Amino acid sequence: MKLKDIISDAQLTEIFVQGTLEQEIDSVTLDSRVAKGGTLFVAQKGEKTDGHKFISNAVLAGCRAVVCEVTPEEAFPDDCTVITVPDSHEALGKIASAFYGHPSRQLKLVGVTGTNGKTTIATLLYRLTSALGFKSGLFSTVANYVADEKTTAMQTTPDAITLQKTMRRMVDCGCQYCFMEVSSHSVVQKRIEGLDFDGAIFTNITHDHLDFHKTFQNYIAAKKGFFDGLKKEAFALTNVDDKNGDRMLQNTEAVRKSYSLQTAADFRARVVEDSMDGMLIRFDDREDAFMQFVGRFNAYNLTAIYAAACLLGFNSHDVLVALSGLKPVDGRFQTVKLKSGATAIVDYAHTPDALMNVLTTLHEVRRDGQKIICLVGCGGDRDKTKRPEMAQEAAKDADKVILTSDNPRTEDPLDILADMKAGLSPEQLQQTLTIPDRREAIKTAAALAQKGDIILVAGKGHEDYQEINGVKHHFSDLEELQNL
Repeated sequence: MKLKDIISDAQLTEIFVQGTLEQEIDSVTLDSRVAKGGTLFVAQKGEKTDGHKFISNAVLAGCRAVVCEVTPEEAFPDDCTVITVPDSHEALGKIASAFYGHPSRQLKLVGVTGTNGKTTIATLLYRLTSALGFKSGLFSTVANYVADEKTTAMQTTPDAITLQKTMRRMVDCGCQYCFMEVSSHSVVQKRIEGLDFDGAIFTNITHDHLDFHKTFQNYIAAKKGFFDGLKKEAFALTNVDDKNGDRMLQNTEAVRKSYSLQTAADFRARVVEDSMDGMLIRFDDREDAFMQFVGRFNAYNLTAIYAAACLLGFNSHDVLVALSGLKPVDGRFQTVKLKSGATAIVDYAHTPDALMNVLTTLHEVRRDGQKIICLVGCGGDRDKTKRPEMAQEAAKDADKVILTSDNPRTEDPLDILADMKAGLSPEQLQQTLTIPDRREAIKTAAALAQKGDIILVAGKGHEDYQEINGVKHHFSDLEELQNL
């Protein structure tokens, strides 16, 4: 594909071109280490590194086409083309989309954003459409799928090139739908530029990622930015029971739709019965369906899925029949029966609100005499302000709390645990154990649990590693419980 066609098709504005646009391009990259002849290298300013510093490396490797924000001072070969743009992050998304033939325009693409529930909603929409007989794609925190082909997810929302390249594969293998988690980071970093969304779902917004966004208002603005960029033909579906739900719709041109468990909305649901085995939910005051999910937070997730599927044109009854056959996503309220007769639950809850939701659910479904033991930690090199809040939520709603290590990354686990304990009162500390070794913490929780008790192992969910000083060591909460 000629460079001039890529640039024209990407509809970049305010560009300055030095050199010719006639050369052939066979790959696009933001990594100078893989640049070569025929590569278009896009230099981006990142949080830790600046791709502009590596333009000369790319050129030395044979690359003769560069997109950047600042024109390099170095002298380059005469056959090297330099395209200067106001924002290379925005440009990359549009360039990648053009290079791969705008695959998102050939898919029904739905993005899910919010603090909690993204993975469950995106994954179950993928499974739902598959159950209804359609090929679909998925980008999620747990895994990515191209139809039935599974790949490991490296981050919640991949970079723009990976997104476009993978969507091209989805289209080529016959996928008609794609569902993806849209992280607040990806909105701010413009990784979703160039994507043609047919729908967007807002779940909720609570305390998270302030290490990146700095303020809660910035975090909200990032989520809202996703809705602001939707086309008018798309649907914008929001949880109006969340106080920021309506705010997401303020400036969107998309068709505004709502869902709720508590108030008037376009799509409503009510939990009729709830137990450890699942829920009977009434949708839109007319049809009941039993779902193999537990808790009001999952009722919200299921209502969002039901609403989105209906907005995509599926028959509501068919949707409920298919939904009733689906099971929870790995690491999301996943249960393990222990030999002692206790029940352990593995859940990804890693925000104060998510932890509160799971513990509230356990209180609603537990029987008299059943104790709740909560094991929880906080990740290192991340938002420190939520650490005392996480400990507070655990101590408030559990009979026994075990604070332990999560993914300490480059921090000392003891420092993280000290931050968590700072949020506890002397009385709460008396019901709290601190065990830095997560494996030992899980064993201790199991030893303390008696028949009928419930152990919540929170924070890591589906993850099968523990990151310590830059190294990922194999570790699975689920496996540890199953091996007891």
